[in-house]
Amino acid sequence: MLRRIVLEPGQRLTEADLARSGGVDAEIIGVAARIIDDVKMRGDAALRELTKQLDGCDITDFRVSEAEIEAAIALCEPEFLDAVTVAAVAIEEFHTRQVQQSWFTAQEGGVFLGQKVTPLARVGIYVPGGRAKYPSSVLMNAIPAQVAGVGEIAMVVPPAADGTVNPYTLAAAAEAGVTEIYTVGGAQAVAALAYGTETIPRVDKVTGPGNAYVTAAKKLVMGDVGIDMLAGPSEVLVLADETAIPAFVAIDLMAQAEHDPRAATYLVTTDPELPDLVEEALQLLVAESPRGDITERSLVDNGVAIVCPDIVAALDAVDLIAPEHLEIQCADAFDLLGSINNAGAIFLGHWTCESVGDYVAGPNHVLPTGGTARVSSPLSVDDFVKKSSVLSYSYDALELDGPTVIELAEKEGLWAHARAVSLRMDAIEAERAGDFDDAGPAPDAEERP
Repeated sequence: MLRRIVLEPGQRLTEADLARSGGVDAEIIGVAARIIDDVKMRGDAALRELTKQLDGCDITDFRVSEAEIEAAIALCEPEFLDAVTVAAVAIEEFHTRQVQQSWFTAQEGGVFLGQKVTPLARVGIYVPGGRAKYPSSVLMNAIPAQVAGVGEIAMVVPPAADGTVNPYTLAAAAEAGVTEIYTVGGAQAVAALAYGTETIPRVDKVTGPGNAYVTAAKKLVMGDVGIDMLAGPSEVLVLADETAIPAFVAIDLMAQAEHDPRAATYLVTTDPELPDLVEEALQLLVAESPRGDITERSLVDNGVAIVCPDIVAALDAVDLIAPEHLEIQCADAFDLLGSINNAGAIFLGHWTCESVGDYVAGPNHVLPTGGTARVSSPLSVDDFVKKSSVLSYSYDALELDGPTVIELAEKEGLWAHARAVSLRMDAIEAERAGDFDDAGPAPDAEERP
């Protein structure tokens, strides 16, 4: 199933070897742009028409009521509700460690500097829906926002054909502190969050993964509203040596492949015999899978096994691919951690399957895809706050730094920048000389910083 690449000694993996596509299709961008314009102009009327056209159901009231949420919770098995609680606690504990406090420092000479951390007022989270159910995505988006102190968390989720939302998704939203839930999906949901409609107030930021149209819409509204990232198809890379268990490698590749026919799976190994053993395990396991068709198509179309001559070449391949999920199934997994530069999430050891990260370990499963782990990070509390620089100068401090500011401003040709400092320095000198009329008013000494 897996395309095979064998690197010779001294040979390095290249992007041409991977032949992966990137970006969002221009045709999809065009469709998303038309949908966004429609929602901006017609609001809820456009949402109703698009929901009827794309989801096949009539929605009159997009907001899910408290009664509907309570009824959904009642439909969920106690075991599921317990599992959601356990996962939510772990996710909250992990993300609480990410919280940054405002900080301030006073320096000699009367300089006061700092950074003020402020939570966003209102965010929108997109959760895939329709035939799919992803309560875990609710937890991973809403809990970091709640930990950050966001006041309002609005969730959008596509309806099923009968206009309902999966009860497991609603139960997870209740557990995660979501304050509003709207039954709308696709690019039209992103537009509603970004610009607002009669029913859905606009938000400050949109987070959460979706299909290609959702990603295109997020790309288009970026700048008018904040976004977390442009998520592409899911991907996993298993870095393995001769100690790897072929069935473990195979099932972990399948755990990503079953998401989507476009999901990418990579096996990077220093053991030339391992790919054949993994192929044998894949044949057996895919036959057992109820999602075998999707899984096999993904493995055939986007699965790659890369045999490297040594661990140096293998690590180089990992950094080039920059995977969303990286599993290190090697004898010295912890020793290799320091050599990994590009990965969204790193899973160490034979017993740490990616599934635990998706659900219960605590780290976020909303991760950079398509090689963007080179420059991007997982969704975190930082995505739900903004940071303001704070600064204050005393007379003495301005007198000390003023000439430097004037020099730089004059060389940049910015006269008012330089004069803003020199006027104040003139006022200082005038006050000292007792001549306030020429320099203009100066604050009383007790009012000075």
